[in-house]
Amino acid sequence: MKTVRKFKPIAASWAPYALITLLIVLITALLIELGLGYDRVNIVLLYLFPVLLSAVYWGIGTSFYAAALCVLAFDFFFVPPFHSFSVDDLRYLFTFFVYMAVAALTATLAARLKQQLRLAKQSEQHTNSLYALSRQMTAISDLRTLLGNVCLQVSETLGGVAVAIYMPDRDEELALTACSEADPAWGRSESETAIAKWVYRQGQMAGRGTGTLRAYPGLYVPLLTEERVYGVLAVIPPAGEAGHKGAFAAENRRLLEAFGGLTATAIARAKLSEEAKLAHLTAESERIRTALLDSVSHELRTPLATVIGSATALIEGELIFSSEDRLELLGTIRDGALRMNRIVTNLLGMVQLESGMLQLRKRWCDIEDMLGVVLAKVKEYKEHRGIRVRLPERIPLFEGDEVLLEQALVNVVSNAIKYSPDHSDIEIAVNEAGAAIVITVTDAGIGVAENEREKVFEKFYRGSRTGHVPGTGLGLAICKGIVEAHGGTITAEPASSGQGTTIRMVLPAGERRDGLERTVEEEVSER
Repeated sequence: MKTVRKFKPIAASWAPYALITLLIVLITALLIELGLGYDRVNIVLLYLFPVLLSAVYWGIGTSFYAAALCVLAFDFFFVPPFHSFSVDDLRYLFTFFVYMAVAALTATLAARLKQQLRLAKQSEQHTNSLYALSRQMTAISDLRTLLGNVCLQVSETLGGVAVAIYMPDRDEELALTACSEADPAWGRSESETAIAKWVYRQGQMAGRGTGTLRAYPGLYVPLLTEERVYGVLAVIPPAGEAGHKGAFAAENRRLLEAFGGLTATAIARAKLSEEAKLAHLTAESERIRTALLDSVSHELRTPLATVIGSATALIEGELIFSSEDRLELLGTIRDGALRMNRIVTNLLGMVQLESGMLQLRKRWCDIEDMLGVVLAKVKEYKEHRGIRVRLPERIPLFEGDEVLLEQALVNVVSNAIKYSPDHSDIEIAVNEAGAAIVITVTDAGIGVAENEREKVFEKFYRGSRTGHVPGTGLGLAICKGIVEAHGGTITAEPASSGQGTTIRMVLPAGERRDGLERTVEEEVSER
């Protein structure tokens, strides 16, 4: 097998000479057969054809061989005395010299044009590769994916070279981070890692064709920006001396330097992006922690002070207060306790949503029963606000977690009570829309600014118009989490009357079951 492998390159290198020899033999035989020996000027011109052909397709060496062979054939067959390499007229020597000079000039020009064409195609290929890599670097933010693409792009551009990229780990120790599939084992030995570390520390190229370790078959390029070295790009060509020479020609070394610069820039961008993301998360965590402490401390302190004050008054003024006064103080204590219970319930609900511990316990829900529970829970603090409930003629049943949906509705109705004036009306309407149940809660309050209609569902967000009203900013965020856990949506819209806000909850109804619906005719209203 080794003999066959060695024979193939040798045969490929001699094939142009064999072909050009055959072509000259055919031209000579044709000229002899046609009897054109007397027209020596045209014969010389015809013999230029193999020279030009060999220069264009096989290079200057083959063209000089063709020129020499053509001169010998011309002298032997067409210059008297025939079938001899001598000449009876010395002027033919001048003809031979001019022919060789013309052949050499044309061959040189053709070879130079071919070389320029090859360089132009190679430059175009390199430009396309750099453009493709720069596009990938713009689109990919994950560093490991990016480095894998760099290895693939470099390997494909340089004809299947093995590529390895070294980067410092958390302990600032250089380690192999990505490699191409051409030779996954390359780049892992101690000697290869030691060269990479030297290049990383010095910020200089090393390996074949450079001033350091020029006899080494691989080439190491630092991933260098103006500020620092981010890693090392190492390549090694396929086995064979021809592969070594082709892979590390001057233009390919410049291309590798360009790849290294692009990769370093992309790494710097990715690291800056990670740092910015970390800083944003840190700032957001700090903002949420501060908002949580402020909201909880304020929201819990007020009802707690009310409960403590009322309880203290009942204890210390037992003989002063009448029975009506005691009932009023007890009612105050109950309201404070209920308020604290809502705050704690919302906090626990948010923790469940954030941690992924929230699990739905779906069953068939009756919206009328749910609204009854909701109205009972908000009855104590709705004061003089009227709450009207509009239900369809056929009350739809739908699948959902009844407890969580009740909590969401309580939050929405509580918000409507909180942000609407006393003696105003709040309307709760339920409708079917295809395979969904639409629940709307409309108040006549101050409304939500257009640019805040999505932000009001964020954690701890307080609207610019409602900043003076006490609250934690968790109620609607929990509602959104619960509704989206059911596969629904929740939005804030301006009320159709032009004053107030409508919170629209759209919940999937689930699979229908015959008979799972009831009929009502009256409109529920309480004042």
